[in-house]
Amino acid sequence: MQKKITIIEDNPYIRQGFKETLQSVERYLVINTYDNCEDAIANLDADLPDIVLMDIELPGMCGIEGTKIIRKKLPNTLILIITIFEDSEKVFKSLCAGASGYILKNSNFHMIINDIEEALAGGAPMSLSISRMVIESFQKQYDSPLSIREAEVLQYISEGKSYSKIADELFISKETVKTHTKNIYRKLEVASKEEAIRMANKYKWVKPRFELHD
Repeated sequence: MQKKITIIEDNPYIRQGFKETLQSVERYLVINTYDNCEDAIANLDADLPDIVLMDIELPGMCGIEGTKIIRKKLPNTLILIITIFEDSEKVFKSLCAGASGYILKNSNFHMIINDIEEALAGGAPMSLSISRMVIESFQKQYDSPLSIREAEVLQYISEGKSYSKIADELFISKETVKTHTKNIYRKLEVASKEEAIRMANKYKWVKPRFELHD
């Protein structure tokens, strides 16, 4: 069965280059190409891609934010970042947002296909330095009493976001956010947001979150 691929890249030459490369492989079907995240996300239900090739630097919504949204809507879809700079901080942020790896824009035909095949086989194409950054990031949280969702809620609280804003960001209800907050207080044995944030920062229980827009 062919693997359906969506390409999101604002440079028309790079977008066309990737499309032609992938269309030359029988098992791949480029279902659609876009020059922005908004249009790609609007057509997710129709496209239902198995793989998304995502640029980071895009007009409007950036690729990091787009990665987060696509991962929430289609959790089984592989997202691979296409980038010029292999070891950039933005590549790391994209991986933290849910990307499975990345492909360099100047890669040759065989490198592109090998990276995609690696991702399909369950691997994560990336450099050693980037993989080390990811491992270190997760090691900081390994002994946290909080669930992943509770850690996300606490991070947003530390950024001063309201319950309503957090609910919008995480695609959950406001009441669910309040429930998570109560559980955070109970697990950390604290009585205020300030105490919870102070403890989480002290023990590095909260996964570092990055600005999602340039």
